Amino acid sequence: MNVMPDGPAAESDDYLIGKPQAWFAFAMTFALMMFDYIDRQVIVSLFPHIKEEWGLSDKHLGSLVSIISIVIGLGGIPVALLADRISRVKSIAIMATIWSLATIACMFTHNFGQLFAARATVGAGETGYGSVGSALISTLFPKRLRSTVLGAFFAAGSLGSVLGVMLGGMIAAHWGWRAAFGVVGIPGLMLALLYLFVRDYKTVELTPRQDHVARSLTRTVKHIFNSLTHTPTLLWACFAGAMQLVTMSTIMAWLPSFLNRFHGLNPADAGKQTALVILVSAVGVITSGIVVDRLARRTPRYKLLLLATLCIFTAVIFIVAFGGPYTGSTQFKLILLGGFFMNSIIGVIVGVVMDVIHPGIRSTGAAVLAAILNLFGLAVGPFLTGVLSDQFGLQHALAIVPLFSVGAAVLFLIAMRSYDADVARIADVKLDVAPSITGHLSTSSAA
Repeated sequence: MNVMPDGPAAESDDYLIGKPQAWFAFAMTFALMMFDYIDRQVIVSLFPHIKEEWGLSDKHLGSLVSIISIVIGLGGIPVALLADRISRVKSIAIMATIWSLATIACMFTHNFGQLFAARATVGAGETGYGSVGSALISTLFPKRLRSTVLGAFFAAGSLGSVLGVMLGGMIAAHWGWRAAFGVVGIPGLMLALLYLFVRDYKTVELTPRQDHVARSLTRTVKHIFNSLTHTPTLLWACFAGAMQLVTMSTIMAWLPSFLNRFHGLNPADAGKQTALVILVSAVGVITSGIVVDRLARRTPRYKLLLLATLCIFTAVIFIVAFGGPYTGSTQFKLILLGGFFMNSIIGVIVGVVMDVIHPGIRSTGAAVLAAILNLFGLAVGPFLTGVLSDQFGLQHALAIVPLFSVGAAVLFLIAMRSYDADVARIADVKLDVAPSITGHLSTSSAA
């Protein structure tokens, strides 16, 4: 039996299921995260084509991005709760199948309403994936690597966004914008089947009080809110992350349109330039995870101080880039620099949440984070920017929105005060590995 404590003793080099299997789980989870974001972000480079064909406003275009985050935010907690109590691996395989089929369905739409509904279904499939996937891999790896592997995992989202934006523009230029959805939707179906070979960890028994609560939906909701109020680090970190992601989602959704309108680039070239910014952000996610792990190894609460610093850098750079006198290549270089910082918090913040959440509801705790990040961050940025753009122009909107990152920095500093106490509450919880799903299927077939 491979038992691993989730407290100070977890600083050993042990992997819960063995190093090769842990890295296989990471590779598969990384690949699905990448296609999650390919399917999610492919539409942003198609905005000029859809706007021209259907005569949509910026508010309507922004809603095609925001609806996914809204659906994810609303459904993430129930999905993660089921995954925690039943099977994380099976849940992920089902989710990937749904979002891939819904992406393919987007190519058959003929008006805004149909496309909006298809995009909402993509969000329904992606509901809970980030939280369940991060709970799985963060538990399979040693705690000392948590920020690093989670940073790399969420960098897959940036990489997927790069590919989605690039592929969308390129495919649309050759075969029309509808074809882009079909091309990017197919690989997720194959990965969903392969994911069944990933090992899960056994569901950890909750305390008797919590186990009783988990049997009732109403009491479960009460338990979740009770967990929030009794884990202040989780609450402050969630809303801090959401405010930072307002800025990040704005740049990722609207930069192709900005480059098209103000730099005179065609949609394909604007997509390529945006992809470069997102690729730089992926490097920022990985780099920040490694750097924060090292700088905060002796004093883990300093992770939150470092997160606040990253948010301030983001705000200053983007406000100068879009609100200052810079144009042309100088402006784009500033945008690239801001891109490095705009998503750099994501792996670290998930690691912080994993640090303070009981392993028995770790997917659920991550889903609370995901719900707040999506509803108050990712859903707000594209839509709010579209509204501001319709009123004041896109460049002014892009200069205003980064002020949210300043608020994020303040909230991270508040979260720092309660981190040590929240970590101490779950220091003695132990974990065990679950049997392989594929091995179980083989045994059942032989019987």
